[in-house]
This record gives sequence, structure tokens and C-alpha cells, in this order.
Amino acid sequence: MSGPFPPLIDRFGRVHQSLRISVTDACNIRCRYCMPEQVAGFLPQHRLLSFEHITKVVTALAGSSIRKLRITGGEPLMRPQLPQLVSQLRSIPEIEKIAMTTNGMMLEESASSLVEAGLSHFNISLDTLQEETFHRLTRREGVHRVLAGIEGAIRTKASVRLNALIMRDINFDDILPLVEFALERGLVLRFIEFMPLDADRQWSRQQVVSGAELRALLQQRFGSIEPITRTESSQPSTDYRIANQLGVVGFIDPVSSPFCEQCDRLRLTADGKFRNCLFGREEWDVGRLCRENASVAQIHTLALDCVRSKHASHGISDSQFQQPERAMYQIGG
Repeated sequence: MSGPFPPLIDRFGRVHQSLRISVTDACNIRCRYCMPEQVAGFLPQHRLLSFEHITKVVTALAGSSIRKLRITGGEPLMRPQLPQLVSQLRSIPEIEKIAMTTNGMMLEESASSLVEAGLSHFNISLDTLQEETFHRLTRREGVHRVLAGIEGAIRTKASVRLNALIMRDINFDDILPLVEFALERGLVLRFIEFMPLDADRQWSRQQVVSGAELRALLQQRFGSIEPITRTESSQPSTDYRIANQLGVVGFIDPVSSPFCEQCDRLRLTADGKFRNCLFGREEWDVGRLCRENASVAQIHTLALDCVRSKHASHGISDSQFQQPERAMYQIGG
């Protein structure tokens, strides 16, 4: 890694190349695996890290080892003028990839402007194709808007992937229809295990549908599925090609098969805190440094302190594991 600052390497030799940037904690749905049904309030505008400060942070870390960005939320499209931020981040020479994770409900009207600004990848959450199940899962209506958002993203030149999180008692019956939906459109679908990051703290292992169970189900439906060699060691998904090369399905299994030893991700919350793990309980206040007009060198030093404090694993299976105080929408997906 070339640059004015040392690479972000933790105590276990993991070089951090990916930064996940939450631009808001606000969301227009209330998914059970992420948010409570009622939210007292989201962060006011003045508490959100400004686009200028986000760009300054990324500039500092791109001068080290960060090369890939993912914009998250909440729902990132709830943040006004998001293409402006994408354009600012695209202007940083060292950045190779800018992706966004979205629920897709506002994507149809914004996909093209985001790609024109420099976004290269969309990851769109699609947990069901049925309105009734969508309402049960998200406590809102609008699966048709998600489907329209997917089609809008497909019409751009960006790469499009789908994410599905299965909760056993809610959308288990959607597994095969979701796979077939993705195959018909030539899209990669990745299943993500239900993690203990829900605001209602109702997570239980009984609700988790493991990657192994999903793969067995797909083998029954499609015949053999063959693992694909990872192109990047830090890739969280283990991908499989379905028989006769019909398409690719991936599995992100942080509960049943943790991949922490390859983790290269650093997180920036919407209110300007560095986090070194989704399940971490400590934060480093880079927003304060930005407000105090700190140098990019000082920002890099804080990020390096954060990375060097990272644990070997998230510890979900440990008997003393405690769910983080913040839920997924407050951390950034």
C-alpha cells in the first residue's frame, strides 16, 4: 500500500481496505432484524457528519490502505443530495470502488444519478416477494417499490446484487422464490444469517436459518451446487454456482461460520464514530476531530488506534457475549 500514512493493520495482521460509511440512521421501514417498531427520533441534521467531513475522513484513510467504500444507513437514500457525496468520494484518486446498500424503496428515481456521480455497485435488500410478508417483516407496505428499485438499478451500468435475510417464522417460504427471481434476472443473491443486532433484542438462535440449511434446501431443488473460489480473501460471502451454471447464490454466515479472521472492514457511523466491528462496544470520535479542524494525519492516527484495538472475532458464540448497545440501523449495515 502506497501513501503518506502507514496501512491500517490490526494486531492480527489484518490489513483494512474497506470503509463502511453510514450517512444516516433514518429509515422508511422498520425491519424486525434491525429496528424497533417505534423510534423516538432519528439524529438531527446537525448531528450527522457533513459531506465535507466524510470526504476528509476518507481522504485521510485513502492515504493509508482504504480502497473500497460502502455507503449505508439506516436507509442511505433518506440523506438528501447523496449523489453529491458520491461525486466527492469518487474524486479521491486511491478509491477503487464505491458501493451502496439500500432497501430499494427510493432507488428507482435515484439509481441513474448515483451511478453518474460514480457509484459502481448496488446491494439491494430483498427478503420477500409477497406484500403480506413484507409488511410483517418491515411493519410497512411497499414491496412493489423495492422491485421497481431493483429494475431501476439493473438499467444502469452498475453491478447489482440482492441480499436476503431469512427469519424462520417469517419468510422461510420465500427462499426458493427469491432464488428463482434472482436467476431470472441474472443477479447474484446472497443470504445473510440473522444476527443479534435487532433493536428489540428479540434475537434467538431458533430464528436463525443457517447457511448450511439453506444450501441443503437449494441442493434439493436444483441438484448439486458447487463452491466458487473466492476472488478476494476478505469477501464475507461464500458463493456457489447452481447446477448447469444457472446462476450464483452466496451465503454470509456470521453466526454459524464466522469469517472474522479475514475481516478488513472499518466503520464510520452517521454521527462520526469509528467502529472496528459490528459487535464492538467501543467507539472512537472522529467527528469531534473534524469539528476541531484536525489534520488528516490526526484522523489517520485515530483510525489506527481503532483498528489496533480490534478483537480477533466478534464473539457471538462466547458465553459472555453481549449485544452492542446500538442496533444495526444506528451502526450502519
